[in-house]
Amino acid sequence: MYIGLGIVLLVLGLILALDVITVDLQFVDDGALGTILIVAGVLAIVLSLFMAPRWRRDRVVHEYDDRPLR
Repeated sequence: MYIGLGIVLLVLGLILALDVITVDLQFVDDGALGTILIVAGVLAIVLSLFMAPRWRRDRVVHEYDDRPLR
């Protein structure tokens, strides 16, 4: 879930930092807000990868014996 949030924050930050869309607010700098959103997005992605449950990170393949029981 947090990976999606991180991607959204990262995209919004890149849009603001690269001046694709300019927001005309007197008290907010577009570049600074974009940089903050980029850092927050990367942090959300990295933390979500480290905090992922163990069952999502480890893939265990079980091998079953098909021999009939005696």
